[in-house]
Amino acid sequence: MEPVRRKALVDAALRVIGDHGSLAVTMSDIARQAGVSPALAHHYFGSKEQLLIETIRSLLRQLRSDTVAALKAARTPRARLSAVIRVSFHADQFAPETIAAWLAFYAEAQRSEETRRFLVIYARRLRSNLLANLKVLLPDDAAERIAEGAAAMIDGLYIRQSLKSAPIGIEASIALTEDYLNALLATASPSPRREKERPHRTTQGQMT
Repeated sequence: MEPVRRKALVDAALRVIGDHGSLAVTMSDIARQAGVSPALAHHYFGSKEQLLIETIRSLLRQLRSDTVAALKAARTPRARLSAVIRVSFHADQFAPETIAAWLAFYAEAQRSEETRRFLVIYARRLRSNLLANLKVLLPDDAAERIAEGAAAMIDGLYIRQSLKSAPIGIEASIALTEDYLNALLATASPSPRREKERPHRTTQGQMT
C-alpha cells in the first residue's frame, strides 16, 4: 500500500496547492484531501517540505514521460518540434490546479534553492528538446535564438492561462506557438547540416 498512499498524498498536495494558490498549506490539509491521517502523511514523507518536493518531482516526471512518448512517435525534426509544443499544453498540464501549483512553485523558487533547481531542470529540458531539432533545420545561432523565443512563448502562454479573466485555451496556445515557429523557420536560412526529414535523436532521454 505504501506506493499507493504516497501517490495519493502527492496528488492531494497538488490539488490542495492548486486550491490555495500557494504553498501555504498544512500537512493536515493535504492528509484530509487524501483521506488519511496527518500522522500517516508524516510517516511517509517526514515533513511537508519533503512532500512538496516530491510533488514537483512528480510533475516533472510526468512531463518528461509525456515528452519522451511524443518524441518517439514523431518522425521528423519539424514534427518533433510540434510534439514538444503540444505536450507543453497537454490537458493534464493545463488543468487549473496544475497551473496554480506550478505558479506556486515558481514563487517558492525565490526562497528555496531546491525548488529553483527543479525548475531549472524543467527549463533546460524544454530548451534542449527544442534546440536539438532546430539545429537540424537551421544554423546554430538561429536555432538558439528561436529555441529561446519558443520556450519563452510557451511559458508566457502557460502563465497567461492562470489569468481567469483572459484565459487562452489549449488549441489556441498551440496555434500561436506554431505560428511563431513557422514564421521564423520560413525566414531563416537552412542549416548546412540539414538532413532530409529523417529521424533525429533528441536529448530528452539523457536529461537527469
